[in-house]
Amino acid sequence: MQTARIGVIGGSGLYQMDALQDVKAHDIDTPFGKPSDQVMTGMVHGVPVAFLARHGRGHKLLPSELPYRANIYALKQLGVRYLISFSAVGSLREELRPLDMVLPDQFIDLTKRRDNTFFGAGAVAHVSLAEPICASLSDVLAQAVTDAGLGERIRLHRGGTYVCIEGPQFSTQAESHWYRSMGASVIGMTNMPEARLAREAQMAYASLAMVTDFDCWHPREAHVTANAAIANLMQNAGHAQQIAVAAIRLLGAQPPPSIAHTALQSALVTQPADMAPDVLARLAVILS
Repeated sequence: MQTARIGVIGGSGLYQMDALQDVKAHDIDTPFGKPSDQVMTGMVHGVPVAFLARHGRGHKLLPSELPYRANIYALKQLGVRYLISFSAVGSLREELRPLDMVLPDQFIDLTKRRDNTFFGAGAVAHVSLAEPICASLSDVLAQAVTDAGLGERIRLHRGGTYVCIEGPQFSTQAESHWYRSMGASVIGMTNMPEARLAREAQMAYASLAMVTDFDCWHPREAHVTANAAIANLMQNAGHAQQIAVAAIRLLGAQPPPSIAHTALQSALVTQPADMAPDVLARLAVILS
């Protein structure tokens, strides 16, 4: 099976990587089920890459239906150590406008019905999520915007808090104002537990959030609708493709160190020697 150190998860509107060459499709089974779709591996300017459409091609899966554990496990099985996430978000701040991009560095997880750990059932671990985003990988994405020649065309915001809700419905106005009172910057439905699981899998993880709307808090802007959000997202899809290519080139030339790569060293409570054979087999890819 072809391996790739760099993984890309495409969210709404980003269902393939146009720059991916020598493409191979992988049907992968994991102890946690099948991922959202086939994982595509190939080369981008000589760098091996794995790409996964988060919602499946054709956008067939709700945020709460996504097999988050299978997605991360499958990418780890292919060798991914750096994971770039692209996703659509609503803005909770006046200065974050539709078509802007944000590199969040914190999360508030308000999801309720999602499996959010690889551990349990015979193995215990508690990873640190104080810094859920790999700062080094986020730096790479910021540099990629410049290297792609988009520094003058895209308003990029560094830092901010992404609040993740269950969905699939958009917020009520009361909820939207509540999220703003928390200090959240953007709102989405998919980066959790994705970021949690990436840290357990010892992957460097960073998210490029593409603003499509003002949710429903703004007194002068239209309330978010799916059609309006997708329309704005598609305007940014081409830019996202360019940023992904530039980031891959940078990572291929000089992969940075990441705190994520040793996340389990201080997190494992149950040591591998104390795990039952079936538990160890289930977690072998995660522990590697």
